[in-house]
Order: sequence, then structure tokens, then C-alpha cells
Amino acid sequence: MSKTIRIGTRDSELALWQAKIVQCQLEHLGHKTELVPVKSTGDIVLDRPLYELGITGIFTRTLDIAMLNNDIDIAVHSLKDVPTILPKGIVQTAVLKRGNVNDTLVYKNNEEFLGAKDAIIATGSLRRKAQWLNRFPTHTIVDLRGNVNSRLQKLEDNENWNGAIFAAAGIGRIGIRPEEAINLDWMIPAPAQGAIMITALEEDEDIRAICSELNHEETEICTTIEREFLNKLEGGCTAPIGALAYIKDEEINFKGVLLSENGSKRIDVTRVKKLGEHTDIASFCADFVIERGGKRLMDTIKHSNRKTNVFSTKSLTESQRLLFHEKVKADSNDFVKISLNRIHPRFLKNEIKNVIITSKNAVESLITNYSAVELQFKNIYCVGRRTKRLIENKIGKVTHSEKNAKALANYLVEYIEGTEVTYFCSDLRLDDLPNILEKNKIKVNEIEAYQTKFDAVKVDNSVESIMFYSPSTVQSFLKENDAKGIAFCIGETTANEARKRFKDVRVAKVPTVESVIELVNEHYV
Repeated sequence: MSKTIRIGTRDSELALWQAKIVQCQLEHLGHKTELVPVKSTGDIVLDRPLYELGITGIFTRTLDIAMLNNDIDIAVHSLKDVPTILPKGIVQTAVLKRGNVNDTLVYKNNEEFLGAKDAIIATGSLRRKAQWLNRFPTHTIVDLRGNVNSRLQKLEDNENWNGAIFAAAGIGRIGIRPEEAINLDWMIPAPAQGAIMITALEEDEDIRAICSELNHEETEICTTIEREFLNKLEGGCTAPIGALAYIKDEEINFKGVLLSENGSKRIDVTRVKKLGEHTDIASFCADFVIERGGKRLMDTIKHSNRKTNVFSTKSLTESQRLLFHEKVKADSNDFVKISLNRIHPRFLKNEIKNVIITSKNAVESLITNYSAVELQFKNIYCVGRRTKRLIENKIGKVTHSEKNAKALANYLVEYIEGTEVTYFCSDLRLDDLPNILEKNKIKVNEIEAYQTKFDAVKVDNSVESIMFYSPSTVQSFLKENDAKGIAFCIGETTANEARKRFKDVRVAKVPTVESVIELVNEHYV
């Protein structure tokens, strides 16, 4: 293959190490490669929402987006961080030979605390926390996050901590495993721990064929079983789950575990099957756990007593909920209800030269009332990528779009054909677009395409921040609630409305629900 293979990776030391291993193996096969560290998704806009594509992994979605935007050819991941269901259009192409699967305790001074009643252990993993407390129920677990290097530094700096738990493969690969470390053979690792995975676009057959040469079949078999067990058991609920499969004497040996968050309840399963007869091993083991109280245990974890700290003024899908950091407990409700109006035929009896559409609701009203053939618009101007996409799918080509109404108004002042526009809008219109146009001698014919109705609920006192998606969601919220905490806003128009009452207003980098969620995560990490 003559072209250079662009290898996408996160920019941490461990991620770069893993990417370089893949790079070396590809170059050994005679291929030209280039490492592409990918840092942020903030300035990337896709043709479809992240939730429609199934992009959910907090550690993988940056690379997923880069790949779908054709910025990279392959992505290198720690397989344990990859969601069990990959985004549409992305496939697993190879799993490298597995490294050390164990968890490792890095301790300070000595190991005597293991026999003591009181000790403080640091980890950010629910699975490690639950298994540690199951074995040492009187110990205290504290939260520890960050990359491998920063976590080791935090352990060294904190005088009160006795130790911290790491993946043995992680600290081993980059050569920073301290002498004061022991493998925790009794702790069942995360599914696919210690394995490096390569993904590529499903349609890129050449890249897939090349990467398949790096695949280690035994590792692929074992990690597939572990991830299938996780997928069948987890059911969208974040839970302390461990799984390990290995091959010995032509047999698949499997062990799995599900625990309560505090480790007080534990359900174990083991299974041995001949290699080649193992296709049902993950399903059998997951069902075994579920039938012995696993479903009830997962329901308890899912509906824990954590109080809501973030509230969305628009109902969130389950896929969108999965995007939140685990420190976020989000609730949602539609604070605004939309009622589509009947648009009288007299408004459309002749071709309209210039049309402005600033929301998908206006598009829905138009296509509910009329067919695309009946909507004879010469120039269509709109706000937002998603609105543009809907218009071009349902009505016709968009002449020009901008990210907000003010920017569109300023564009029209300079470039509009003629001196008159027809604006399909809501009964509640809070943007400056008509005012800007009329000040510049452009006549605006407003047609009320839909009605916006406030439908707010009272939020709990535990809520620290609110997610807003339009000026009307801000107004609706304030009908029932005080302006306190942080206002996370989808765009500047919404933010301007929030600033009238909220002291702390933050604006997403791109006008999507997923970008607002990313903004929330940045605050709570």
C-alpha cells in the first residue's frame, strides 16, 4: 500500500506507547505510517449526532469522531476502555497479543497495612473498589483519576494514602512500575484488560486487510468472550464487573464477577469449555449471574441514592446519558413543548425569493403542511448544521447557513439578493435577526410556523447546574426555579438570555447536545 497510514491515538504517554507498538509492527510489514495524536472533539461537527452513531465511550469518542471525519485511518485503544458496541461504520480490525492482565497494588513504605483494620487505598475504578472492599471491608477507598503518571505522583504526594491500584500492563509498558508494587492475583481484571485494539472504518477494506495481519487470535478469542459477558450482563448500567478468559490445554477457562459498589455482595461464575465449543460461554455465565441476583444487584446500582447534580431542560436519550462522566448524575425533562401551526396556502402561492429558517421546528411545520414540490423557495438561509441537513433532505438546497441567527443576519445584510425575506419562526422569538435586517432596510415577513409553550418543572435543591438549548428553555426554567449554579448553554443566543439572570454562564464549542454534555464533563472531571 503506497499511502501513509495515519494512526490515531490519545496524547497520553501510555496511549502514545501503544500507538508506537502498532506503528512499529506496521512498518515492519513495509507500510508507511504517521502518528496523529488527537486531543479534543470540541471543534468537530459531524453530519449526524453522536448518539445516532452510537458514540459513547468517554476515552474513545475523540478518536471515533476523528476517524468518521477521515482525519485518521486507524485508531489504537486500550481494549478495556472501548464500549462493547462500536459506533456505526467503525469495526475492530485487530487485537495485539495481550500483556499482563493483572491489577497491581503500588504501596508506600511496606505492606503491613494489608493486615491492619484501617488503611486508605486510592482508585478511580468501581470494579477495583468493590473487590478491595469485599476482601478488606474496613479499609477506606478514595477517588484517584488522571493518567498513569499523574496518579503515581498523587500517591507519592499524599501522606495519608497507603497505596493505589493500577493496571499492571499500563505501568509496565511505559517502564514506571515502582519496586514497591505487587500483582493482585486474586482480583478479577476488567474485561479485555492488558489488550491493545485497532479499529478502522468498515468501508476501508485495504486498511482492514493490512491490520488483520497484526491480529493475535488467542487474545481475540479471550477478549471477545470477556466483552460479550460484559455486554450481556451490564445492560447499560455502570457496575463493578470483572472477567477473565484464558486458553490452556485446548480449553477456554473463564471466570467472572459482579459486585455491589461497597463489595458487600458478590456473585462469581466460572466455566471451562473446549476450544471450538465455547461460543455460548459468555451467555451462559452472564445468565448464571443474572439468575442468582445479578439483575436485582444491577438495578440497585443503577438507582443508587446519588442526588441529581445536573438538570437538562431537554429530555436526553439513553445514549446521550451514557456520555456523562460518572461524577455527573443527570436528570432531564422537556421544559418547552412545541405545537406546529397550520401555514395558510396564501403565504406560498408564489415562489418566495428569500426564506429564513432558524430551527428544525420550522422545518417540521413546513413539511407537515406541504410537500417539497409545493415549497418553491429560490434561496434558503438557515441556522445550524442539523437544520441545514434536515432542509436539504426534505425541502431543497440551502443557499447559506451560519451557526447562529445574528451571524446569519450580518451575512444577509452583505449578500442577500433583493431587499425582502420571509422568516418562518415561533410565536416566541428572541433572536436579533429581524431587528438587524430591518435596520438595514431589509423587509422581514414573519410567518408563525409553530408555537412554543413553557412547561417547566421544579428542580431539586441538589442540582448545581442547568443545561439550556434555547432562550425559551431559559425563560421556561425561570418560571419555576431560581437562577443559581452554572448555566451550560448550547450557543451564544441562549447564553445571552441566561446571562440576564445567571452569574456563571458557559457556552458549548459547537451547537449540539453532545457538546453541551462535554462542557459539563469538563467541569466535573
